Amino acid sequence: MFKWFFRLAAAKNFYPFAGKLLPWLTGLCIISLVYGLYLGLFNSPPDYQQGETVRIMYVHVPAAWMSMFVYAMMAGAAIVGLVWKIKLADTFVTCSAPIGASFTVIALITGSLWGKPMWGAWWVWDARLTSELILLFLYVGFMALQSAIDDPRRAARAGGVLIIVGVVNLPVIHYSVEWWNTLHQPASVARADGPSIDGSILAPLLIMAVAFKFYFFSVVLVRMRGSILEIEEDSSWIKEARI
Repeated sequence: MFKWFFRLAAAKNFYPFAGKLLPWLTGLCIISLVYGLYLGLFNSPPDYQQGETVRIMYVHVPAAWMSMFVYAMMAGAAIVGLVWKIKLADTFVTCSAPIGASFTVIALITGSLWGKPMWGAWWVWDARLTSELILLFLYVGFMALQSAIDDPRRAARAGGVLIIVGVVNLPVIHYSVEWWNTLHQPASVARADGPSIDGSILAPLLIMAVAFKFYFFSVVLVRMRGSILEIEEDSSWIKEARI
């Protein structure tokens, strides 16, 4: 297993492997996204309290999950890059950051669209919202730091340290509704006693979450392949791959 992992960590082996995965990931993303949107927009009932605005949750909640998922993946890759000096891990971190930031922006915007009719305000300094905003700042800070350092290795190390330190914000986001008295509703899916929402609402929510994951892996592989082409443009295997 470890031999396969370290073999795949070489750009020469990863590039064609990612190319083979991309059509499958893209196809699964499209299928799950279309099905999830159909269930969420046309097949699920309005909520007894939220009414039709509950449909915003089918984008907001998976986007919020993904904002944390992508950051956690980046932190794991940053540790691999710092400990084992694997360049491809650094490439993954760099290519993932804009995608994670985009999911965070979507979560914040859709949260505001939901908050206006529910809370009567576009934004409140709620613990969950504030910690999610801090997550966006971490993404932006990482990308700014990478752009400010010319040497790729130094940029990777500095960015990796920032990402790892910022992991402390993830449990704050997750447990904020339990630690503080917030306006944000408590967890209704990841509960010890099982989900507290009806299956007709839970199904599209989970399918959209799966679709977003397929989207992330599809886009990050495209970005990584493009980055590899730039970094290894003078390598003989790149020239052979282009033939």
